[in-house]
Amino acid sequence: MPRGRKSRAGRQASFTDILIPDKLFFRIGEVSKLTETKPYVLRYWETEFPQLQPERKSGHRLYRRKDVETVFAIKRLLYEEGFTIEGARKHLSGKTEESQGDKALQRSALNGMHLKAIKRELEGILTILSRKS
Repeated sequence: MPRGRKSRAGRQASFTDILIPDKLFFRIGEVSKLTETKPYVLRYWETEFPQLQPERKSGHRLYRRKDVETVFAIKRLLYEEGFTIEGARKHLSGKTEESQGDKALQRSALNGMHLKAIKRELEGILTILSRKS
């Protein structure tokens, strides 16, 4: 998401807040709008990430839901978690050799993400309850 974009609750929106429409295929323009990623970036990522291989029919790229989820994962790794292209590629392929310290850092980050999700839910409940008063 572009920096500064706010969701309805006034909090910073994240990639996990996006709902992917229930469709079989998406064209590159649809994926671009949905993920807020320029088409040329999507085409570049296709060359860098073997996991991202949309089908091609009649000269058009057709992304499956799995491809759209992969784009969100790539975007999260690059923009939120600060991975390099090579690091994100290795992470997605599951071939990373991690030390115990790296694993502990990841667990800590996951716990932080879970806490943020819980906090968002509680803030939402608080907003609902304050409206009823």
